[in-house]
Amino acid sequence: MAARNAVVLLSGGLDSATVLAMARDAGYRCHAISFDYGQRHRAELSACSEIAGTLGAADHRRVRLELGAIGGSALTDPSIAVPETPTQGIPVTYVPARNTVFLALALGYAEVIGASDLFIGVNAVDYSGYPDCRPEFIRAFETTANLATRAGVEGESPFRIHAPLSELSKADIIRRGLDLGVDYSRTVSCYQADAEGRACGVCDSCRLRADGFREAGVPDPTRYQPTG
Repeated sequence: MAARNAVVLLSGGLDSATVLAMARDAGYRCHAISFDYGQRHRAELSACSEIAGTLGAADHRRVRLELGAIGGSALTDPSIAVPETPTQGIPVTYVPARNTVFLALALGYAEVIGASDLFIGVNAVDYSGYPDCRPEFIRAFETTANLATRAGVEGESPFRIHAPLSELSKADIIRRGLDLGVDYSRTVSCYQADAEGRACGVCDSCRLRADGFREAGVPDPTRYQPTG
């Protein structure tokens, strides 16, 4: 039986790399899609291409957006500083409607290639509190996908949005990825990584990542920027 097509959202970070490995391990023919949305941590885009190749994606598309045009996030507006200490509430690194936009475009791509399965690496345990990473958002978008598309209305297979990391800790994600052969040294999670992909070590994403490796009891392969 031929492998089923799946669209996998790939950001270049630890979580999305793990999801790509999981989807492939489940027998899907993975079509990776990444977004150049004007993010300040552009090194993740190079990581996307490398990860897609090493983890056996059938192909990899990069879609150009300009979310900086609406602003409102430290990841797209250079005038807003990336927090380097924990903050209360939803942090300024939240990009307004980002996952809604990303999933909508991935859904369109899935409809074009005849895929009914989409994979996304959102997590609702060790995460920054973004509202579009919660399971209820994923369920709501899946409902929307099947209401808003020709494939959803006329197709034989309903769309399914898979978020296999949703209830896992960062340590559990890392252990699962290592079992599947993910090389985390190739991933970029930092919100203010330099041009070489080296991490700052102090942003929220860096803290969550470092804690995950420590709790998993494995060496942290992250390349960090020089200090002092």
